[in-house]
Amino acid sequence: MSTRFVVTDPDTGIGGGELVVEVLGAGPYSVEWEWGGRLVTGRRELRLRVRHDGARPSAGTVRVSRSVPAADPWWLIPGLFYGENRPAACARVFPRFETGADRPQEMVSSRWGFRADRAATPAVLVWGDTGGAGLIADEESPLGTTGLAFEHDAGRATIALLFPYREYPVTYYGSALALPPSEAEHVWQPGESHVLTLATFPLPADRHAYAPVLREDRDLRLAAAPVEPWQDVATAADIAAEGLYRWHYDPDPGVLLETVGFDREVSGGDGERVDRQAMHVGWVSGIPWAAALLEHGLRTDRPEHVAAAERVIDFICANLSPSGTFWGTWYRSSGWSQSWSHVKDALHARTLGEATLFLLRALRHRPNPAWEAAARSNIGAMLARQRPDGNLGTLHHAATGEVLSWSGASGLTWVAALAEQGDPACLRAAERAGEYYASFVHDEFLYGAPEDVDLAPTSEDGYAAVLAYMALHRRTGEERWLDLARRAADWTLTFRYTYNVRFGPRTPLGVYGFATRGADQASPSNQHLHAYGLVCTAELIELSEALGDPYYAERAEETLACFRQFLPAADGDLNAYRGMITERYYQTDCFQPKGMYLTLSHAWSAGVLLLACEQVLASRAGRALSTRPVYADGPTFIERSGEVVS
Repeated sequence: MSTRFVVTDPDTGIGGGELVVEVLGAGPYSVEWEWGGRLVTGRRELRLRVRHDGARPSAGTVRVSRSVPAADPWWLIPGLFYGENRPAACARVFPRFETGADRPQEMVSSRWGFRADRAATPAVLVWGDTGGAGLIADEESPLGTTGLAFEHDAGRATIALLFPYREYPVTYYGSALALPPSEAEHVWQPGESHVLTLATFPLPADRHAYAPVLREDRDLRLAAAPVEPWQDVATAADIAAEGLYRWHYDPDPGVLLETVGFDREVSGGDGERVDRQAMHVGWVSGIPWAAALLEHGLRTDRPEHVAAAERVIDFICANLSPSGTFWGTWYRSSGWSQSWSHVKDALHARTLGEATLFLLRALRHRPNPAWEAAARSNIGAMLARQRPDGNLGTLHHAATGEVLSWSGASGLTWVAALAEQGDPACLRAAERAGEYYASFVHDEFLYGAPEDVDLAPTSEDGYAAVLAYMALHRRTGEERWLDLARRAADWTLTFRYTYNVRFGPRTPLGVYGFATRGADQASPSNQHLHAYGLVCTAELIELSEALGDPYYAERAEETLACFRQFLPAADGDLNAYRGMITERYYQTDCFQPKGMYLTLSHAWSAGVLLLACEQVLASRAGRALSTRPVYADGPTFIERSGEVVS
């Protein structure tokens, strides 16, 4: 049973348009409404007073929806759902939209409902045949946690807010195993009434039209979402550096171990500690974070930190794969090996590119012939494999160098590395790649960056794009690259939480008052908060300077503020040791119950915080990212007869 009302915006064609308000459950119910004024983006607030007029208690869910004609709709739930969300070829299983589909056990459906705390902004947007619309609310209402939903049927796309939430056709909990649908319940007592507040807005056909709407919404939420860092920037840098050096660095053979357990007495089934005896060359460990430790050690005159960083980079550079690039991962039990891929002998372009990019940056602080040789080898190998259209490939065979997959945009990090290398041939290759990957930015659908989620769209794809296009703009000064950097940053910021999630008072995140504004959803596949967005702190600051718009620098600063919370400054803090920094903060029910955090310290978590702190300290001291070419002895790479030789 349901009670249905149609609410029409008096500012027809400009404001929210026609909405349908339903109360799902035994009635009767009555609804009164009041519209607010129109904001710059066309957003209008709607206040609904819902009253249960029945004589008996009744469970009821309020559903507010609006529809647009759409043969092939495009969805956006910030941080949670992007278009089809999961490309058909993606091996990772998580919710996917497909017209007319109803295969819930495969997580493929034409209708989805989610709890609002899964979203970085509690909003659901759709683009149809000629334009679109959006609905937006708060995470919580007087009826409980809000729900975000959409469905497509008979040529119409419908978006909805539910008070309280319902998750359907299944519940996603972070694995390929679909859990049953779930829902919150509110039982209305006779005569009970509540006021529900939401907003709606129209959207033009341009998919990027979300950017001003989400920016406006973030500004409206700021006053109610304070973030109070536990440490100043310099102190946070010291804590992160100590964590890397004390817990993750192992001089034998010279590695940054990827994960270290908070509890030093816990052991696995084999009696060994739970610490992961492995190191990626980039991404979750390796050169990027060693380079941050190097810069910190030089700035603070900590020779032991400098020596540790150099030893890690030395070890990686001395062990290249037969194809001329870095390996993917080192394991204590078996040595150097491939990336985290189901494809045998595959090395992942993003990981290799990130390692090379930060190796080039380390070289500016510490010239080293062996490091230079490793950088030249990696860059030469990638240039030789680049397709004429600019694609740099995704998976590369460790022995032969054959490109095993061209799918996705994982080559974006290589754009930054090639642009920063300084050689004219490398810059031309970076520009070709930048042109190729621009289509992903314009389509508002970047995917393929992290090794562990295959072709899923992720916040890390956005970081890679910002790094890439800011590097091209820095080297060339061309406006086209600056515009792509801006668009990429806007997309990246859809993953960034604009509000403070409400945690249970006895959960760890609730007890410590962890403020989520500034944290990023890792991806629709990995629904937890993480700090990897700190990797492009300098680029977001630089973007603001180039545009004369402080917004992007403010978003970078709020992320650094967010992750200067929850820092163990002394042994025993947070049930950890000084400098141990978690990778995962559970802001919703996915992987673990909401309000928990992962009690493992990750090398990248300490490393990316250290990197951002050093970048901000450098910016405050007037030192921007260096544009000086790494090699001062003239061009390193020469294009000849369609080949690239070093």
